Amino acid sequence: MPKFSFLVAACLGLSALHAFADDGQILEEVTIIGDRDGVRTLLGSGALVDSEQVANEVLVDINQALKTVPGIYIQEEDGYGLRPNIGIRGATSERSSKISLLEDGVMIAPAPYSNPSAYYFPTAARMHAFEVIKGAPLLRYGPHTTGGVLNMVSTPIPDRVRGRLRSFAGQNGEIDVLANYGGASGNWGYLVETTQRRSDGFKDIDRGGDTGYEVSDYMAKVSWAANGHRLFVKAQYSEETSDETYLGLTDADFASRTNRRYGLSAPDQMNNEHEGYMASYSTDLADNVALSLTAYLNKFSRDWFKLSGGGKLVNAANAGDATALGVLHGTIDKTGLKYKHNNRSYESSGVEVNFDIDLNNHQLALGMRAHGDEMDRFQPQDLYDQVDGSLSYVSTIAPTGSNNRLEEADATSFWATDDWQVSDRLNVNLMLRFEDVETSRRQFADTARATAPSTRSNNTSLWLPGASLGYQLNDNVLVIASVHKGFSPLGGGAKSYEKPETSYNYEVGLRYSGVWFAEAIGFYSDFSNKAENCSNAAPCSNGATSGSFVTGEAVVQGLELQVGSVVDLSAGVTMPFDLAYTLSNAEISKTNDNFNSGDRLASVPEQALSLRAGIIFDSGWENYAAVKYIDEMCIAVGCTGTAADFDKTESLLRVDLVSHYQLSDRLKLFAKLENLADEQVIIARTPDGARPNKGRTASVGFELNF
Repeated sequence: MPKFSFLVAACLGLSALHAFADDGQILEEVTIIGDRDGVRTLLGSGALVDSEQVANEVLVDINQALKTVPGIYIQEEDGYGLRPNIGIRGATSERSSKISLLEDGVMIAPAPYSNPSAYYFPTAARMHAFEVIKGAPLLRYGPHTTGGVLNMVSTPIPDRVRGRLRSFAGQNGEIDVLANYGGASGNWGYLVETTQRRSDGFKDIDRGGDTGYEVSDYMAKVSWAANGHRLFVKAQYSEETSDETYLGLTDADFASRTNRRYGLSAPDQMNNEHEGYMASYSTDLADNVALSLTAYLNKFSRDWFKLSGGGKLVNAANAGDATALGVLHGTIDKTGLKYKHNNRSYESSGVEVNFDIDLNNHQLALGMRAHGDEMDRFQPQDLYDQVDGSLSYVSTIAPTGSNNRLEEADATSFWATDDWQVSDRLNVNLMLRFEDVETSRRQFADTARATAPSTRSNNTSLWLPGASLGYQLNDNVLVIASVHKGFSPLGGGAKSYEKPETSYNYEVGLRYSGVWFAEAIGFYSDFSNKAENCSNAAPCSNGATSGSFVTGEAVVQGLELQVGSVVDLSAGVTMPFDLAYTLSNAEISKTNDNFNSGDRLASVPEQALSLRAGIIFDSGWENYAAVKYIDEMCIAVGCTGTAADFDKTESLLRVDLVSHYQLSDRLKLFAKLENLADEQVIIARTPDGARPNKGRTASVGFELNF
């Protein structure tokens, strides 16, 4: 366990925001924004993929849900969103390690401080809504405070006893089932839920093998409220088996057979388990003072058995090496192929206390969090020989060095926010956050861990101020502006002299709310020491797969636009639509030893756009279309932009269609067609070659409420 003591600190707790019915029953779980009105009054930029959008578009892939949010950069990987790479503004997308990931207000990355790369991601198919906060208001959450916060809101406890069953089946053996049942009785509320997902996969392995996945997810919630005291408890467990690989294709093979997988990747498989617990308590200490406390514990273990070094073969083959290409194709024998058990276990626990104080024109929030997390890496490697296209096991290499290490972090956070209503028109939010982070690594040379390990450690303490304002020009137009200092922890592998990534972030914009909703926000992030988190999934620009790599001073700037409304086409027919557009420029701002001023940063597209529209008939027939475009991206800092360099992804335009029909008050039928034009491009090149997005896929299903 980390130095942090869960039991000792449990008296402090975690803040949790709940909505209550008049009788005290909990109706909604922890939210940041709440609803669409909350987005439109936020003194900073934010977005909400609400339950209506989730249901209308049958969203089960987090990548497709978030592509409709401006300012978010998605780097797809497996075609199903199992392990997303999400970036927000200046926080680039390598394994979602630079943004704060929350579920019901609780940090959900496996080890948010010591190992923030999100090899675990909550099952998006069970989520009720997705909330995004950018700008200064995100200082309330942390630990990553540069780009944004993503809070995933799980299914709420209903206010009356009821159940829901949603199921659909599609091509490639895809089956999704979401079932829950719960309600309220007296002072108590409860919910039980399961999500079951599977697919045979859309890729084909040379000489056979599986490319799909199976996911089982279970959750239970209990709430109690009486005499001003409120208690909420949640438990969750999930397991996944997915036949996924890091090995991609050469560009020539991608062009000739996009959904191919080389036979070398046949043994590759991810197995993981996650369990999470949280308990929160809240009460009113006085008419103007509210207290909330919560404790949380998350455990995650995984073994991703996969080929190591496949990227070198792909790179060599792209450069014209016929031998490397023959090894990939299985026509040339190869000895000593390494398949690593990427075997790691994580634990994350914490407690938080928050006081909300109402002082007329000032709404204060004061709080602290004590948190500890750790990662245990113990990764043996199996040697295989490829002979006549078949793989045969040879021996196992015991884990030592970088494959045999412990990393941990202890962090204490404090924050104070003041929502100050200066006048009828002017509202100012002042924010101050403090982070004190101690990280350490112990790396062992023997499997028994009996000899003294090599060690490294880092200690970071810093204050993060911020301010935002909103000025109501008239009943419809709000001016918003914010500035704040951003921070991203270095992780457990940091050395004592290394400094964390910090930035100053600015935004200014106009928001119009009326029959139409429109918003235009410009943002500017100035980094003194932009850094990348290195992993096998997202190697750094210098090729490193562990630790971090500082790329130097950088600027990420851009413009975010949103427009939406509901148009009456005729009697009984309406057309809702929403447009979101992001224009970004991300580059090194000062020449250093590694890069030149003007070099593009990795994983930031210049343009991203989404257009969502529906045709709704009063008869119960609803139709929705979602058009999503994302530009090409560099896979490393400073890509040259020439096709021969294999250093960029390709742009993608995707169209999804969904049609619903309300057969009865309780039963709805739907059909979905993803990627209408069957457009497949090189959506990713890291870590080991070109890989495609999912092609055209049809599915049909139903939703039953009882």
